[in-house]
Order: sequence, then C-alpha cells, then structure tokens
Amino acid sequence: MALGGRRLGVSICEDVWNDPTFWPKRLYHRDPIAELVAQGSDAMINISASPFELQKIDLRRRLIRQEALDNRSYFFYLNQVGGNDELVFDGHSIGIDPEGREVVRLRDFEEDFVVCDVPGPGDPGPDPVPPTLRDVSQSDEETAYRALVLGLRDYVRKCGFRSVVLGLSGGIDSALTACLAADALGADQVMSVALPTRYSSAHSLHDAEALARALGVDHRVLPIEGIFQTYLDQLAPVFAGRADDVTEQNIQARVRGGVLMALSNKLGHLLLTTGNKSELAVGYCTLYGDMCGGLAAISDVPKTLVYRLARYVNRARTIIPESTLTKPPSAELRPNQTDQDTLPPYEILDQIVEAYVERNMDIDAIAGLGLDRAVVADVVGKIDASEYKRRQAAPGIKISSKAFGVGRRYPIAADYAAMDMAGKVNG
Repeated sequence: MALGGRRLGVSICEDVWNDPTFWPKRLYHRDPIAELVAQGSDAMINISASPFELQKIDLRRRLIRQEALDNRSYFFYLNQVGGNDELVFDGHSIGIDPEGREVVRLRDFEEDFVVCDVPGPGDPGPDPVPPTLRDVSQSDEETAYRALVLGLRDYVRKCGFRSVVLGLSGGIDSALTACLAADALGADQVMSVALPTRYSSAHSLHDAEALARALGVDHRVLPIEGIFQTYLDQLAPVFAGRADDVTEQNIQARVRGGVLMALSNKLGHLLLTTGNKSELAVGYCTLYGDMCGGLAAISDVPKTLVYRLARYVNRARTIIPESTLTKPPSAELRPNQTDQDTLPPYEILDQIVEAYVERNMDIDAIAGLGLDRAVVADVVGKIDASEYKRRQAAPGIKISSKAFGVGRRYPIAADYAAMDMAGKVNG
C-alpha cells in the first residue's frame, strides 16, 4: 500500500512474532515481515490484539525495535485496548524509527490517539520525528493492578451489570478485590458483606469495616451463625458418630455463597469471588461456597503478588488496614486456623505453582530449584487433583503467561501415579 511516498507493509498480530533473529524457537517457518520487506515495503504497521501478561510489554517493545533495526524502517505497533472475558488488551502501542529509537508511545490500559508524521524517503534530518511518549505504568504492581481494573470494569459492563457485591472477610484477598472493584466501577457501585460465624474473629470484622469505610463502599454485616447451626442440627442424625472435619468448615463457606448469590439475584449485583491463584491451584477453596460468583477477579494473582498489590494500594495512604497485611492468613472456619496448617508457606507454594503451571516443569526439575521434593510432589498432586473444581469456577482475569481456565486445560479423570485420589479430592 503506497502512502506519502512510502510503501506501507501492513501485518496482523502474530505476523510479527516470528523474526528468526529474535526467537530461538520459531512458531512457523515463514516470516511475513521479511516477505513484506522483500516486496518493497519501507514502513511497517502491525495491527494487533495481543493479550496482556506481566513482562509482555517489554518483550513487545524489544521485538518491534529489533524489526525496525533489522529492516531499517519505521515500525508502528498498534494494539487493542479493553477486556474481553478473561483476556485484557493493554494498548501500549508504540512506534520505532529506523535507528531503534522509540518515537511514539501511547497510554496503557486506556484508549489514546496520536498523529505521527513520518518523513518521505530521502527527506533530510537526523531525527525527523519528534517523539511523543505518553506516561505508562512503571512497575509490575502498577501494571498488574491497572490490568485487573480494566478487565473487571469491562467484564461487568459488557455483561450488562453496573454494580458488584462481594464477601469481605477482613482478609487480604477480599480486601484487594474490593479495592479493584471500587477503582473499576466507583465506590457507590460496590456492596461488601461480612458474614460472620462463631469462628470469625473480632479483628477480622473490624478490618473489613475499616476497609469499607476507607473505600466508601456500602458495607453490611449479616451473621450466618443461625443458618450454620440449622445445617448442623439437620445433618446431626446422619453424621452421628463421625468427628468434625472439613465438611463442617465447608458448610459455612456454602452458606456464605448462598447468601451472597441471593443478594446478587435480588439486588442485581454481579457477585465477585475473591480466591487467588495459589488457592485455586491446590483446591484450597470450596465448591458452591467461596467459589460462587460471576467473575473471579484475582484468580490469576498468586498470594505473594496479592500482598505486593495490597502494598501498592496503600502507596499514598492506608486503605487496606495494616493488620490485614501482617496477620497470618486464615479461612477462619475452625478455631485457631491458619492457611499454613495445610499448605506450605506461600513463598514456596507460589514457586511450585509458577514452575509447574506456567513453565511446565516436572517434579524433579522443580525440586532441582532447591525445594523439598516431598513438598513439591504434594503440591503438584493437589494441583492435578483440583482440576474438577477449576472447571466449575467463575472466569478469571488473565495476567500471567498461563492462567487456569482459558490458558490451561487438564484432564479431570486420570490415573495419576503415586497419588491417593481419595485423600486429595474433597470439597
């Protein structure tokens, strides 16, 4: 296509992801950009819908710079903006000149418009294009947070909702989800609900109230102890002679899920689930309980990143109470419970989840990173055995290279070697 004395080479999305000088392993043998250059193109435009993931923006910039340098041409990369189901498109369109200099950078996570005049072939001037570089996110935390906000906003609105409801436990996961929702939709479109039982601590209820007050969201306290006790009374004849176990803990979560779904139905709010990637990976979640909802806002956010994002939220002022950030995480479904009663520390768990799910490493290779092999094998077994739960989970917003659901499908019914399925699979 000829324009202004230049011959434009127009490519689409993945056409540009196959430069043999950039990729050690190519997707296919043809290189569409090289073919456009061979046909006489001296300026390139790539029209893309490249989904966001952490670290990908820098990868794209390096890729486009390499193409511009290799072909001695201007290269403009135009990326979609917005959220569609699990995927977020971050924008961050760029233009690189033949010397590898960035002359155009558009905003990330919002629509933008810039006019860039490119000189015709042979026009004089060592730097003919004055750069137009918009401000963009500076840290992984800011980038991830803005991606989640955009994904949440577009999902809610495109599904025909205006507002959301979520359970606010006083823990860090629901706190972060509430902050994302308030930033995405406005505090007046967020309803938070505390649903205490006999095991809910006073400090958790206080933390939930303090967060809701700092955000300015509509907060309600609806005790469910009576409903929980009714369940126990009705099931007592059938459960007679059996000790309390995870069953009674899950009843509380399922009562909460039922109440929150009732509020969603009656008031027209979309219900947000609040589980993180670490929990979803190993099945530390309850079907038809805390997994109830229309969108799993942080299901691709590992627990260690949840803490970093919470600190990012508090960068200017305290919104999430400090005690929420420092107390041991707990589901508060039995006395003195903490997550680490049944899970390794999240710093270790997240290493294993990332290695196994995102990098496809096996048990021996993960243990070779310096981790206890028995712990690795236990976590991997739980990941495999929890697939049946994830198949029934709400869609989540993808920010990693491989999210559960849209990014990773795994067999549910399989004979995993050396795994006690009866011991691993529970509600």
